[in-house]
Amino acid sequence: MPTNFLSEDQRRRYGRFADDPDEGQLAGCFLLDQSARRRAMAAKGARNRIGWAVQLGTVRYLGTFLDNPEQVPAVVVDYISEQLGLEAAEFAGYGTRETRWDHQEQIRQGYGYTKFGFDQWFALARWMYQRAWIGSERPTLLFDLATKRLVDKKVVLPGVTVLERLVSGSRERAEKRLWVTLAAAPTAEQAASLQGLVVVPAGKRLSELDRLRRSPRDITARAAWARPWSGTRH
Repeated sequence: MPTNFLSEDQRRRYGRFADDPDEGQLAGCFLLDQSARRRAMAAKGARNRIGWAVQLGTVRYLGTFLDNPEQVPAVVVDYISEQLGLEAAEFAGYGTRETRWDHQEQIRQGYGYTKFGFDQWFALARWMYQRAWIGSERPTLLFDLATKRLVDKKVVLPGVTVLERLVSGSRERAEKRLWVTLAAAPTAEQAASLQGLVVVPAGKRLSELDRLRRSPRDITARAAWARPWSGTRH
């Protein structure tokens, strides 16, 4: 199957704010408890305090950090700033500060988030393979399920291409296993009979498999078994 199966819109929305979070989402991901407020206020300056809290909410909401943390909806900055007793305008310029990388590391360590490394790749690949083997989920659905699984397990999302390739590879391995399993199922006699279905008899234009694939002209048993090359009409 193709490696890049997502649409451009799906790729654009991955790990990004597609819309403004609603009130429930703000309360679920961007509400700061006492510990989070204390950690945020430990940062130096209003800009960094807002930035630290914005990044915590971002990874909770998206499952990843943004290269430029300022690329969040204004409603998020307002919601965070109000909780910290600061002005939202003081957040400007945080996305160019090196401290944003330090804050990401602090959040990962303080809240149990894990980078997407080999161990996480292997665990996800095994999970995807098992789903692909027992089910027939579309690649886009498997991609969405994998994304949710990573978010639930606090694994920071990898790049979109990495996850696409993992989905494609897992489905391809499952399909190969299926064909190998099916190929090994028939006995030698059954395999010979199956092989004979694709042979076109001398003087004929169609194989037995072609005949079986063609719909009968009517629903009688005679029509179902009549050979289309025999010239018999019903």
